[in-house]
Order: sequence, then structure tokens, then C-alpha cells
Amino acid sequence: MIRVVLPAHLRTLARVSGEVQLDVDGPITQASVLDALENRYPVLRGAIRDHVTKQRRAFVRFFACEEDLSHESPDAQLPEAVANGTEPFMVVGAIAGGCRVNPVGRA
Repeated sequence: MIRVVLPAHLRTLARVSGEVQLDVDGPITQASVLDALENRYPVLRGAIRDHVTKQRRAFVRFFACEEDLSHESPDAQLPEAVANGTEPFMVVGAIAGGCRVNPVGRA
């Protein structure tokens, strides 16, 4: 059983609370976990990765075992702790932004 943690907005979209538990066939990779997730919750298709290319969306990151796996190959095996259910695979919404600076130095 693979454990998946979704950010709040995706949990709301999928109408789930807490972790999602999935059965994944074959090797445990980002692609196979996301395929299983999207098959079980079709409303998530396109929210985490592009419909056609299956590329990760720009403001979505993947973590497991305290490592950022966002730039790893989707077909690379996930850590054993994820495969055996000890650790979750985490989908995290990234935040971008900054500070608004007034050109004349006033806030």
C-alpha cells in the first residue's frame, strides 16, 4: 500500500481527507503512483501533471524521505520506504512570490 499526502486544495478537489492509500501495480515510481492516483480520483487529472505530456505542473513538487524528487525521472524508482508504506509520497504545492517594493521607497 502506497501512502500519498496531497495539499489541502487537491484533497478538497478529490473530496478526501488525510492521506490517500493506493495499490500500485509494478515498479513504484512517480509515474506509477500518479497514474494510480489519477485513476482512482479522475478529477485530479491535469491538476498535478499535464494531461498530454504527463509533465509535472510548474508549481507542484514531489517529496519523499525528506528529499525533493521533483526533478527526478518520473520512471525512477521511489525510495524503499515509500514502496513498503513506511513513508508517504508527498505532493506539495510550491509558492512563488516576493516583496512588493515601491519605486520611491515607501511601503
